[in-house]
Amino acid sequence: MPRLPLSTLCLALWSCAVPATTQRTLPNAGPAAEGDAPPALDAIVQADISRDLHALAGDRFRGREAGTLDELRASVWLVERMREAGLDPAGDDGTYYQWVPMRRLRQADDGTIAVGATTMRLFEDAVTLAPTDLSVDAPLVYVDASSSASAADVRGKAVATALVASSTNLLPIPAGGTARPFSAAAAVRRTAARFLDMGAVAVVVVSDSAAESTFARAFDTMARGRYGVDTASATAYWPDATSGARRPAAPPIVWVRSRMLQALQQTGQRLTARLTTENFVYPTVNLVGRVRGADPRLRDEYVLYSTHQDHDGVRTAIDGDSIWNGADDNGTGSVANLAIARAFAKSPGKRSVLFVWHGAEERGLIGSRYHAMHPVVARQQIVAVLNGEMIGRNHPDSMTILGAIPPHRNSTVLVDMARQANDRVAQFELDTLWDSRTHPQGWYFRSDHLPYARLAIPAIEFSSNLHADYHTPRDDPSRIDYGKLTRVARWMYATGWLVANADQRPPVDPGFKLER
Repeated sequence: MPRLPLSTLCLALWSCAVPATTQRTLPNAGPAAEGDAPPALDAIVQADISRDLHALAGDRFRGREAGTLDELRASVWLVERMREAGLDPAGDDGTYYQWVPMRRLRQADDGTIAVGATTMRLFEDAVTLAPTDLSVDAPLVYVDASSSASAADVRGKAVATALVASSTNLLPIPAGGTARPFSAAAAVRRTAARFLDMGAVAVVVVSDSAAESTFARAFDTMARGRYGVDTASATAYWPDATSGARRPAAPPIVWVRSRMLQALQQTGQRLTARLTTENFVYPTVNLVGRVRGADPRLRDEYVLYSTHQDHDGVRTAIDGDSIWNGADDNGTGSVANLAIARAFAKSPGKRSVLFVWHGAEERGLIGSRYHAMHPVVARQQIVAVLNGEMIGRNHPDSMTILGAIPPHRNSTVLVDMARQANDRVAQFELDTLWDSRTHPQGWYFRSDHLPYARLAIPAIEFSSNLHADYHTPRDDPSRIDYGKLTRVARWMYATGWLVANADQRPPVDPGFKLER
């Protein structure tokens, strides 16, 4: 994107450039921050960042899957680094840990799906797109995807159909990438929706070649089920903080391997299915530390640095590697948080700084949703959230701020601070494409700043965006651009330093309403 025309604004903290179209005066940072750079920038060292990432995102912690011992072992390692960095514990009971009850809902293994005399084995031949408790015994009709079947043909029946050319309907992926299971599943769901709208009681969708290539990886995801924050209002059917009455079971969508096509095309058969769910609770964890501010008037306000430490764990092997390390997603954000913590511990700002490594982001922003509901400090004391998510790949001189343009932008002043910090310490070209409301990936809605933004807390995300190794075992430490990662960490630190030392907290834009 071309840079906007710039004009000079005189600040007590820095003499900086801001877009000429936004001629506003930013909060004065005061005399504690005089000079052209924040005082502890030299505490953010590339060698430290590389060392930390190789430790956290190497095979030792087996991909740090949320709710597993691997996540907990990685959390213990991070807590030791937090202590060494000089962070005070800010979690439960004087510790660095905020425990988060996570409920998991999955399709039970003892479910059965049969077409005539052919039994389809769950998680081997077939998978349901969502966990469901349901019994189906209905006549099965095979409908070609290109046919003009009417509601009268399928109402009250189970429908089998083949997925045709799903590769043309998948969500966009980076150059050099492979089809994603969630994209293939979306194509299956779209195929089924036509027949469900006509009144089908179940739909069985057979893979085409593109979807078949992702089938084993989809099993890994779907066999795990769905996750939510467990609260007193949670239900067994859908465990989420916003759950109310038990939802009625929706007609099942069953995705099956291509080898089942011939069996499904035979006429005069019935689909019989007995599907049940199981659910259970186990912990994930947020890690929380703080650096107290130096100004008695402002130290009870907090700049919150956000990231997540979990990834996908051990899954289907790709090219012989089954550990999905998550070096960029989100080892990079995790080690940047450590580096920034060292800088603030060396030279505190006026406001206090809260560092949160959220758990179970990959399970649906579980840790950040929980902390937004149960913050370790009063919610009104959080003045801004700076979230780091995948910050070490792609072009060395390009980055994105998520939450920088409407309708995602909730604090223009905070965005301007991030832009000024970039001008002074990083000089990245800022790409706004990924922040667009119309971007097909919906990138803004997929990381830990979101629960805070929904509560009208000024929030932005720093990201270098998707790449071909996203959610594969190839996302390992050897593929990270450590020079870029260090620049991003310094940029995030410089942004937080501006916020921590401004006379006034960054305001929420009038009339802000978060929209996709």
